[in-house]
Amino acid sequence: MDSVDGEGLALMKMVLALVFVLGLMGLLALAMKQLGLGGKVSAPGTKRRLKVVETMPLDARHRMALIQRDDVQHLVIFGPNGETVVETNIAPVNNE
Repeated sequence: MDSVDGEGLALMKMVLALVFVLGLMGLLALAMKQLGLGGKVSAPGTKRRLKVVETMPLDARHRMALIQRDDVQHLVIFGPNGETVVETNIAPVNNE
């Protein structure tokens, strides 16, 4: 009879641990959403309007990216103090 009670206690501990971990994951998801790190997922079958065409590291702290929205590309440099738009309204090159 004692082994049955011990197994029930172990099962209850596992269930409580699972609930605790799922709760922590939910809190992390809420925190990421509040910080803007949640990311948007487009619905299947819809055309995505934004994409990163190419990135290139400039040095340890700066990165250059060619970003496309619809049919227009923009060249942006990202650094620790923010971003700088270098060129805008670039027509995309079709290398297909």
